Amino acid sequence: MDQTDVLTAAREAYARGDWQAAYGSLSQARAWGELDAADLAALGGAAWWVGHVQESLEATELAYRLLEEAGDAEPAAMRALDLALLWFTRGDVVVTSGWLNRARRLLDGLPESAAHGYLAYIDGSLALSRWDMPVLDREAEALAGIARRRRDPALTSLALVLAGLGDLRRGRTASGFGQLDEAMLPVLAGSLPPEWAGEVYCTVIHACHELGDLERMRAWTRATEQWCEQFRGEVVFSGICRVHRFQLLCTEGGWAEAEEGIERSGTDLEGRNNWVAGEAFYQLGEIRRMRGDRDGALAAYARARALGTEPQPGESLLRHATGDGDAAWIGLSSALAGRDRLAGARLLTSGVEVALGLGLVEEADRWCRRLEQISREFDTPGLRAWAAHARGAVQVAHGRHDDALASLEAAAREYRSQRCRYETAQVYELLARAHGGAGRSEVAAGDRATALAIYRELGAAPDVRRLDGDGGLPAGLTDREGEVLSCVATGMTNRAVAQTLVISEKTVSRHLANIFTKIGVTSRTAAAAWAHENGLPRRS
Repeated sequence: MDQTDVLTAAREAYARGDWQAAYGSLSQARAWGELDAADLAALGGAAWWVGHVQESLEATELAYRLLEEAGDAEPAAMRALDLALLWFTRGDVVVTSGWLNRARRLLDGLPESAAHGYLAYIDGSLALSRWDMPVLDREAEALAGIARRRRDPALTSLALVLAGLGDLRRGRTASGFGQLDEAMLPVLAGSLPPEWAGEVYCTVIHACHELGDLERMRAWTRATEQWCEQFRGEVVFSGICRVHRFQLLCTEGGWAEAEEGIERSGTDLEGRNNWVAGEAFYQLGEIRRMRGDRDGALAAYARARALGTEPQPGESLLRHATGDGDAAWIGLSSALAGRDRLAGARLLTSGVEVALGLGLVEEADRWCRRLEQISREFDTPGLRAWAAHARGAVQVAHGRHDDALASLEAAAREYRSQRCRYETAQVYELLARAHGGAGRSEVAAGDRATALAIYRELGAAPDVRRLDGDGGLPAGLTDREGEVLSCVATGMTNRAVAQTLVISEKTVSRHLANIFTKIGVTSRTAAAAWAHENGLPRRS
């Protein structure tokens, strides 16, 4: 076969989505002689799909330069936009902006074309990442107009994505998801270039995950996996689908199966799609945290952070579980200050847990009210569950047991509908405390047994130890609370406890307040007696 035959085979393979064959043939043809701009662009696309990111960027940039030198402004602009999209998915906003400016310069003064629409889409996406709603609205409207005038289904899909995201950010959830659902139809029909189709998919799935609409996330993940089946060989979006499938599997309780798979998928996506790779390593850290692997969780969180994903609230929850509640509270408070209201919802949920653990009941109530406001505004199953769960925990801390039961039962219904196993167990644990506080000890024992059974099924070792008493402490005391109580039982003052445990007196006071609530006493003397009766080891 000569170069012409190889190129013909390469172009046919590229057209049918056989990226491995296209990449191999195009690479062979390039070794025999220079490729034109169109074939270089195809080589760049095929290389990206099979994971050769640097070669993809190099080939696409060379295609751009050839077109620019030849004075083919519109095709050159499209290559610049392809590069902008590639850098955007890698998480590099600065380089993305540079390629967008090149495309904008080339398109300036040219008649309206599809390239103007793709430019508007990325401009709108960058505006959304800055929470710049006026610019997002402007670009969405411009893109919709171009799509309408050109009757272009690909641009129509992208316009629906921008409009849908804008509606979601404003709390118009039904309208927003309706437009995102509609945007996916041209993707599945094959009306978009594959790279841009994948961008739509990732955006829709991220929105579902952020808003806690897991059933919609499941539906679109299944649909996109079927879409990926048309492409032969291992492709980048198959890896992205796997990460999202593992996220859902973790929610459903398949931690053991997901742990190895999500680590491998995250590693495969590094440098190809750093946003999703970061999500993968954060989820890996969450699995390890809940299974009691502290060092493994910290390592996974560090990899997520290196890829641009802030590992919150998981990192703070890990600190809280290992006795460093103050650091956990500071970490969550700092992270919340840098996020928009919607992205902060998960932080608020965890913040309520940490605040209650520190005895900051009023602060927990304040964070809970903020979460409830977000839940009312966006009204998705996940947000409703988080808000009801947080409110129930606060009500238990206030001793309002009957009110807590109503909140927690509502949370349990939402969690079950979303197949959230771990969160369901947490709610049953709180239900046990609420029933116990209301004097219904048999019902409390049943709820506690249900929580324990779920924790065991999941492999949530720290929770099993805490509830089962096998190496754990009674009444749900944390290890740090046990240390504080052991010191108090010997007659130590708060200052002496602080010096012994190398923590602040303020932290000692917070732990004591929480201990008193958990064991149902109101004085140091009664707490010391309780410690003796329950066999807590004395600290000398």
